[in-house]
Parts: sequence; structure tokens; C-alpha cells
Amino acid sequence: MLDTTNAHNYSYLTKHLEIHILGGIKLNNLERMRVTLSISKPTSHHILRHSIDLYNDTMVEKFVRKIAERIEIGTSIARQCLQELTTALEQYRIDTLAAATSDALVIKELSDTEEKTAIKFLKHKDVLAKTNVLIGESGVIGEEVNRLLMYLIFTSRKTQNPLHCISLGSSGVGKTHLQSKVAELIPDEDKVEITVLSANAFYYFNRTELSNKLILIEDLDGAESVLYPLRELQSKKRITKTVVHKDRKGTTKTIHLTVEGPVSVAGCTTQESVYEDNSNRSFLLYIDESEVQDKKIMDYQRAESAGRISKNNEFMAARFLRDIQRMLKPIKVINPYAEYLELPPSVFKPRRTNAHYLQFIEVVTFYKQWQRVKKYDQQTGEEYIETTIDDIVEANKLIIEVLLRKSDEITGACRNYLEALKKYLHKNNQTTFTALEIRRRLKVKKTTQWRYHQQLMGSYYIKKQKQKKGETIVRYEITNPSEYKELEQQITQALQESIIKINSLSDSKRSSVPKRSTKKTEQTTKTKRGN
Repeated sequence: MLDTTNAHNYSYLTKHLEIHILGGIKLNNLERMRVTLSISKPTSHHILRHSIDLYNDTMVEKFVRKIAERIEIGTSIARQCLQELTTALEQYRIDTLAAATSDALVIKELSDTEEKTAIKFLKHKDVLAKTNVLIGESGVIGEEVNRLLMYLIFTSRKTQNPLHCISLGSSGVGKTHLQSKVAELIPDEDKVEITVLSANAFYYFNRTELSNKLILIEDLDGAESVLYPLRELQSKKRITKTVVHKDRKGTTKTIHLTVEGPVSVAGCTTQESVYEDNSNRSFLLYIDESEVQDKKIMDYQRAESAGRISKNNEFMAARFLRDIQRMLKPIKVINPYAEYLELPPSVFKPRRTNAHYLQFIEVVTFYKQWQRVKKYDQQTGEEYIETTIDDIVEANKLIIEVLLRKSDEITGACRNYLEALKKYLHKNNQTTFTALEIRRRLKVKKTTQWRYHQQLMGSYYIKKQKQKKGETIVRYEITNPSEYKELEQQITQALQESIIKINSLSDSKRSSVPKRSTKKTEQTTKTKRGN
């Protein structure tokens, strides 16, 4: 009997011989069976160790004679044992490969009822709001804007220009939890989850294995080696690597390994500045670290511990959202109002941010595809749907926080510190503060606060007060307490002005349409009366 319980030391026991396969066997290279054997008699201490290809008959015959000589056993018995061992290993390898194939993801096929229910949901006028409610029912607590943003970004994997996101926040606030919970709403066949990956691993996926997939990275710190190929996949939608390969004849050749996208990439980190190249290509989602969010999460934890949370309801909501994802089909989106959409001048790196803004509006339209009349390009015959003004309005409401962060000179963590500082000073009617006072009130580490203060003073958000003679305590003050609200108003106003411009253009177009249809109606009415 072949015993494979120990993956590094298989055992095969017969009446005459005790055989151990050291290191197991390789499941690839089915044309060979290279093994290292340890052979002895059950009652003897004489052991023969030898590496051999059991498919090489010449080597096996020599090995049989060596066993007979060293172990002192007949060649016919040794030959029979090796033949039976080869058969057992061969069957084990076939069964293992078959099991691995059967473990492949089974793509769920929706029933007619499931399809109709999902389509009915997608046709609802308030589909985004209802989707957000469902996401909450699936177990995502709070983060109302971030969770819907993330869900739509994950949905963009089905488009030709997918979006990407990075979740940012301090350690332990739930970045990975939010990403993993929203990822549960995406069908398993459409996502690839990564914890640690070697530098070249991406190049050895099958050519189209990653096409229109969602790639989830639990922590960007553990995937530094693959960040470059990931950026190339994000930007160029394909990666290529040239490697040296020897064929069966031993001839050295160069081959090209190509993996094609597009892909949607999501990751989590606490270090915003470290991954600037990746951040520029992504939506930055800052986790809510407020006391209100803390209370929501702790209330949920207590309710869950008390058995008042229905896990079945959460599962049903998540399954329904996965069904909805399966009903979204690839289709081209055209935004007829794109030329009239402008971002405020305060946005950093406006070229890339503008592209993200337009792509996000297209994703909102894509998600509402079952509410749109399909149109066809007269020249190519390609099917497409068009963006409406309502799509732009809804996209603007969701993306305003992202644009606000994109317009900020300081990092998200530093911004959170500054806003908490403003809130504290306003509450206590103070205009100045000391570092020690704020550290104690906001519970910030000294080294962390020092980094924040370097950023804030460098960008002139805070400044040191002049010390009086004999005074040793350094006091700081905020230069402009309302600067963030002013920035938010600028962005909101810019987005609103674009909508007003689009509406006025639409009204002028409608008013310029000849009223022939009305005259025709009047004439028809008179004719009917005459008759």
C-alpha cells in the first residue's frame, strides 16, 4: 500500500521490502517519474538510497541488480516491487491532478427567476441607493460612501478602462476588512486574491487569465516586488517578459511571456507617500476613523455576540449582489456631455484625475445599463449606451470626497490630524495650542505628531507663535481654519457649474426643435372635427 500522509516521505510496504519515497514526487513533467528511494528489508538495517527515473527501463534494470546485491534479495522480487510501486505512484499522480482540476471554480449559472429578479433590481430608478442599502445588509458597517465607491470600482473590471483603489488609514481601523467584505460581493470567478507574490509570478499567468479580473492585495507592503508589473497592467493593460528557454533538444531560445488585462486593482496600506506611483493611478479611499464609525462597529460587534445578527440575511444579500454582477454585460459607454465637464484648477495632477472622473461617470452608466436604450454606431455597428445628466449628478455626489483629497497638498493621515485639531480648538474656543496638549487630547504618538507638524509647517497650515522673553513652551496656531471648507466649496461649485451648463445646453436644444409636430396635431384635430 502507498501511504502519502507525509508529503515529504511517502511509504510503500510489501512483504519483502520497505520502500520510502523521499521528498515525494513532482506532479508536473508527466513524461518522467524522478524519485529518491530508500529501500530496506523489514527486518534488516541495511538501507539502499538511490535517485532514479522509474520510467527509464535501463536505469531500472541496473537498479534491480543493485537491490538484489545490496539487500540480498531475488531480482524477480525486486523488479516486481518496483513495477508495483511505479503503478501506485502513477495512479496517485493522476488522481491528484484530477482532484486539482475538479477543484477549479464552478461558474454559477443563474436560473430564469434569478435573472429576472436581478434585472428588475437593476432597472430600478434608485438603483445606486438600493445597492448601498444591500451592501450594508451584507455586513458592511458604516462607510456608506466608501463602500459604494469601492463596489462601483470593483464593477469597473468589466469595462475596457477599469478603475483602481487604495484604502488608506491607520493600523487597525478596518482597511482590509472593508476591502474583503466588499470583495465578497464580487463573483469568485472574477477576482484574484493575493497575500504574498514573488516578483515574476505575474508573468506566468495564462495569457488571458487576468483579463477583466479584480486583483485584491491584502497589504501593499507584502507585494512590493509585484508593484511594477501591476502598474504596467494598470496603464498599458498588458505586461511582457522575455526569458531564456531550452527546448527538448537543448537548443536555447528566447520566448515572450505576455499577460493581458485590463484589470482592476485594489490594495490597502498605511503608507500613502510610499506608494505614490500606485496612488496616482488609483482612487484613494480614506477609512472613516471617527467616533461615530467606532460606535457603529462596536454596536454591531455587541449585537453579533448577542446573537441578534442574522448571518443568513447577510449571506442572501451578498449572494444577490453577486447575481447582479453576473447580469452586467460588457458594453461601450458614450458620455455626450463629457466636453462640458471641468474640474477645478485646485486638483493636483489634473490630467490623470480628469480621466478617472470621466471613467467613474462611465462606470455609473455601465451599472445602469438595464435602464438604457441600446444604440448602434452607424459606421461600425457597435452597440453602446449613453450617459444621462442624472448619472453625472450621482457620480458627482460620490466622487466629491475623492476629488477633495486629490486637491489636498498634505497626506490623508495628516489631514485627519489637522481637522481633528481644528475641531478641538473650536470646541474649546482656543486659537493656539502646544504639541503636548494635543498629543494628550488626540492620543497621538510624539514621533507621528512631529511628522505631521513638519508637513503642516512646510505647507504653512500651522505656524509657531513668537515666544515671549523667558518663555520655553512652544505654541502653534492654525493659519486659516476654514481653508478645507473653502476648498470643498470650490470643488462643489465647479461640479455644479458643469451641471448647470449641461442643463442650459439641453434646454436650448429642446427649444430650438421646430414645433411641426404640434401643428400637425392641430391640423389633424380640425380635420376630425370637420368630418
